[in-house]
Amino acid sequence: MANRSPLDDPASSAHAWARYRKLMRWMGAFTLAVVGIALYALSRLEGSVPIHFYIATALGIGAAMMLMAALMGLVFLSSGTGHDESVSDLDDDQPGSGRNR
Repeated sequence: MANRSPLDDPASSAHAWARYRKLMRWMGAFTLAVVGIALYALSRLEGSVPIHFYIATALGIGAAMMLMAALMGLVFLSSGTGHDESVSDLDDDQPGSGRNR
């Protein structure tokens, strides 16, 4: 039987998700700063280019950074709350599972 996750507790879960939202707010601000710096650098280096180039660059950098922040934040949330330790591998408990350790 699977162990109970610490995220099942409402108080622990609320604290963990609040920490996640705080991390995402900071990463959103950092992403905006990086996008602004990148667009400024591109305007100085490239000069006159279509507006679509700047839009695509901003969306590409912003989406990539926010996706990485969201996924790493979920990894930190899962590991920091002890949720990872509560998951058990059910195949290890069955005889003849074919795993040699």
